[in-house]
Amino acid sequence: MPTSTLLIWAISAVSIGLVISRPFKVPEFVWAAGGALLLLVLRLLSPPEGLAGVAKGLDVYLFLTGMMLLAETARAEKLFDWLAAHATRRAHGSAPRLFLLVYLVGVVVTTFLSNDATAVVLTPAVASAVRAAKVKNPLPYLFICAFIANAASFVLPISNPANLVIYGAHLPPLLTWLPRYLLPSAIAIGATYFLLLRTQRAELGTAIAQNIALPALARGGRVALAGIGATAVALLVSSGLGLELGLPTALTGALTALIVLVTARKSPAEILKNVSWSVLPLVAGLFVLVEALNKTGVSRWLTALLDASAQQSAAKATWLSGVGVALLCNAMNNLPAGLLAGNVLQTAHVSAMVKSAVLIGVDLGPNLSVTGSLATILWLVALRREKIEVGAWQFLKLGALVMTMPLLLAIASLFLLPH
Repeated sequence: MPTSTLLIWAISAVSIGLVISRPFKVPEFVWAAGGALLLLVLRLLSPPEGLAGVAKGLDVYLFLTGMMLLAETARAEKLFDWLAAHATRRAHGSAPRLFLLVYLVGVVVTTFLSNDATAVVLTPAVASAVRAAKVKNPLPYLFICAFIANAASFVLPISNPANLVIYGAHLPPLLTWLPRYLLPSAIAIGATYFLLLRTQRAELGTAIAQNIALPALARGGRVALAGIGATAVALLVSSGLGLELGLPTALTGALTALIVLVTARKSPAEILKNVSWSVLPLVAGLFVLVEALNKTGVSRWLTALLDASAQQSAAKATWLSGVGVALLCNAMNNLPAGLLAGNVLQTAHVSAMVKSAVLIGVDLGPNLSVTGSLATILWLVALRREKIEVGAWQFLKLGALVMTMPLLLAIASLFLLPH
């Protein structure tokens, strides 16, 4: 094996390992961007190749920018506090009922606004809700935001940007998508709920506060709420027309923030400084690492492996691809893994069922670890803003159970569908 290939694999593995472990609490983007820069310095990747890798994430950057502007505007206008108070009152003092309400909201947000929106928008709302309810341990409710963000991310094509990366220009129409993914999605959502409820039951045994004051929602909060609704409509329309989702999301997010700032006569500085911009170089670094890995011939090797498996047995190829890509996501994050899987699926000769298994693996597999998906990384960033820390090992112990069973059941359900 050439030295350059070994170096690319070594740098990529170490960079991703450092992103996962986050030593000395150094932000994740430093390790991802640092690995990408090292590849360029050592001339393992040329500047044009590096730029090509960065450019492949353009739609994702726009999407994230819009969502983060939208979320920060809503947070600044106390929309989350208002929503949290209403949700907590509807729980009527029952912790399991509040748990279910949060879960159902997570399903809706993920389905119509994407898994990244759940991490960015719902997490601070849930944090506000559990504070209002005087919950001693907020983690059971906050874990919902991380796990449902991935479990519900293949209900619709727009539910996860990784869906668009996998299918590329061959994204199935909505009326083809729903019969293919509705049953696996329902199974994944249901199984994830029951597993989360079972593992967190001990923390849900105490009553929560009922007499929650309902704050008034100012005009800026109403505008932010309307902006979230407009974004959901824009995403559905864009998906139906086969358009990329990044630009509509960026435009609606920026427009919502602008209207709120103008009507409230506020400076944009406060919103802009509180947005987690470091997520963008993190994503860019990951895309560059995948661009380098593609140079090593990994796509060709995976294509040959998948073709050989499909020739032997369609069932074997389905299980191998679904479980394999689920594990791969936790080694390199699901967006780069989805990009790699998309490249393989474009050249491999496989059935629609195998493609469905790959997509389920990319979407659901990341529930194993904190770095499995961009949504989970965004969730961690949101938690840190709330002064809450969740360790990689703590998440992995829970994810090993909450990811495995729904993944296996969702893939198994593909065999029940007509092909």
